[in-house]
Amino acid sequence: MKTILYIIGFLLPLALFGQSEKVFVLSDTTFSEGWKNLTDDWRYQKGDDPAWANPDFDDASWSEVSAYNLNMPDGENAIADRGEMVWFRKHIKADSSITQTIVLNIRQLGASEVYLDGKLIHQLGKVSANKDEVIFNNPLRQILQLPLEKGKEQVLAVRYVNEQYKYPLYTNTNGDIGLSVSTLSNATSTDTIKNRRIAGFQRYIKNYHIALGIALLMFIIFISFYLVFPNEKINGYFAISNLFLSLFYTGIIWSNGYYVDEFWNSFLYATCIVFSSSILLYCLYSIVEQPIDFTYKAVTFLGLIAIGCYFLYAPLTLTTAWALLLMVATIRIALKSWNKNRVASILFLSSSFISIVFWAIIILTGIGVIQNDIGITDFYINDYIPFAQMLNSVGLAIYLGYAFGKRSQELRLNLDRVRKLSKEKESILYSQNETLEKKVKERTTELNQSLENLKSTQAQLIQSEKMASLGELTAGIAHEIQNPLNFVNNFSEVSAELVDEIQVERAKSREAKDETLVSEILGDIKENLGKITHHGKRADAIVKGMLEHSRTGSGEKELTDINSMASEYLNLAYQSFKSKNEGVDIKLITDLDPTIPKIELVRPDIGKVLLNILNNAFYACTWTSLSTDTSKFDVQNSKFDIPLNHPTIGITTKNLEDKIEISVKDNGPGIPDSIKDKIFQPFFTTKPTGSGTGLGLSLSYDIVKAHGGEIKVASEEGEGTEFIIQLPLV
Repeated sequence: MKTILYIIGFLLPLALFGQSEKVFVLSDTTFSEGWKNLTDDWRYQKGDDPAWANPDFDDASWSEVSAYNLNMPDGENAIADRGEMVWFRKHIKADSSITQTIVLNIRQLGASEVYLDGKLIHQLGKVSANKDEVIFNNPLRQILQLPLEKGKEQVLAVRYVNEQYKYPLYTNTNGDIGLSVSTLSNATSTDTIKNRRIAGFQRYIKNYHIALGIALLMFIIFISFYLVFPNEKINGYFAISNLFLSLFYTGIIWSNGYYVDEFWNSFLYATCIVFSSSILLYCLYSIVEQPIDFTYKAVTFLGLIAIGCYFLYAPLTLTTAWALLLMVATIRIALKSWNKNRVASILFLSSSFISIVFWAIIILTGIGVIQNDIGITDFYINDYIPFAQMLNSVGLAIYLGYAFGKRSQELRLNLDRVRKLSKEKESILYSQNETLEKKVKERTTELNQSLENLKSTQAQLIQSEKMASLGELTAGIAHEIQNPLNFVNNFSEVSAELVDEIQVERAKSREAKDETLVSEILGDIKENLGKITHHGKRADAIVKGMLEHSRTGSGEKELTDINSMASEYLNLAYQSFKSKNEGVDIKLITDLDPTIPKIELVRPDIGKVLLNILNNAFYACTWTSLSTDTSKFDVQNSKFDIPLNHPTIGITTKNLEDKIEISVKDNGPGIPDSIKDKIFQPFFTTKPTGSGTGLGLSLSYDIVKAHGGEIKVASEEGEGTEFIIQLPLV
């Protein structure tokens, strides 16, 4: 019996001692550094049994686990895959020295139930064996009460179901779950050391808000610069880079600042940061005037691959490789520009050096090379991640501001030089102006004198031209009147001689007198008197034509229907022609525009114009050609007396908006080019002697010009002639 008691007395302390090593004891000193992660001495079992929450349940056969992520202790393989359930148990004891309330904080990618000594104290989401019924809940920023009894060993059990996001398919946080404890005073403290999980997070998010504000401010500033100076395209590119950076920060803030490996979250983060960094690197290439090379293409290509890989893997390694290549490309281009652009090179080398130091500390802390016993390194470094991500953007903004200031200074210096030169030129010009003004006055006097001389000379030339025109007109008049006068004189002289012959015959005796001869002589005298009358009338017609030609045109204008007038004068001319040329068949064609309004004109004058042109057209249609040598024109024996086949005359009117047009066209022989320039001259005619005065077209020309119009002729020899009259509507 003594032996048995001895054995029991010996083994019981050993058993109690062995069990005490598995109990996590909480004391006042436990929370001196803030939150305490419950990472060690857990036991787990896959499956589901409500009895596993009972503190008396024997979990000695369960597997042990000690890890920051209890569901992935080795960082590669998950205990419970997505949709699977696992229980975790841990023995815990609150020392009697604790005087404050103990609180619990849980991070998880799934749903859980927390039991203390078999009693459910927290339900976070909905735990179910049916995957479709599981409700996800990650209470990362919640403070949960942990009602421990002082001095009593208790069992903390967690019923957990993994509800990891579908994408990426493979991740280093599969079914992440971890627990931390602290006191209520620490959990509500603003001291970022004691309250790293809550106050540290608030500071972390606050820094992201600040970084977002800086990125948005840079976007607004440089997009404004681009809109004001569109030729400076680098401002536009830099603004777009900051826009993507702002979206990146916005996404982090939107997800409460916690990097979860959900597809859209990670995909959008990666897209924005890759686009922002690639555009930023392009801006650096532009600043140092380096062409796009293989390094830039490699950085961009690797970034695009990193974006696509978020469908499959959580690309920590790939993203790190891309970030390192981006940093190498930045340093490389900064070194290459050392001699060309020293300021840009220094700025980007400095930002790259700071980035290298910062991320080296982050990596060394993550792999445990730098110890973090009090959490200062981990906390403070992570707090400044938002600013580290925008170091190159800030460096580029500083350079662009420096470049803008430098250009502004150069512009001011150039402006000062221009102003100085302007003053010097102004002084020189002032002195030169006095000299020039004096020369201008002298030159003006000379020009005025020259102008007076020119006016005098012009007046003399005009007078000479008038005298020459008058002489030409007088010669024409004399020539035209001389012909009929010569006929009158000749026939008068002949008639006088014939009278003398009659007197001689009358003086003879009745027997000797030849009455037949007297009758013949009297017949000749009568014929001569007829010719005298004819040529006298011709001279009278010439004089009357001259009087018409010299008229001042005092007739009053009246509203006239051009179409009606054209038809009227066409018929009038045709009837007049038919009365003198019986048996001649001429085809008449009219094409009158009905849209022509009535216009103001001197109707009799325009009527004369139409009659003159129409009479010429009727005359031309009955001859094969016109002889320029009128002295050889013989009506009876001329070679030009062959009538044309189907002689035709057409009259057309058109409305040309601001003027009207009257066209008279015939299919006569046309006008030779050699005389086209003479047809509007006074006394010029191609008709035989006695058939025209040569004043019709000249008079018509003056009448049309007096109406503010224009008269033109278009003719091809052998094809016919067209006279075009244009009169203004107003």
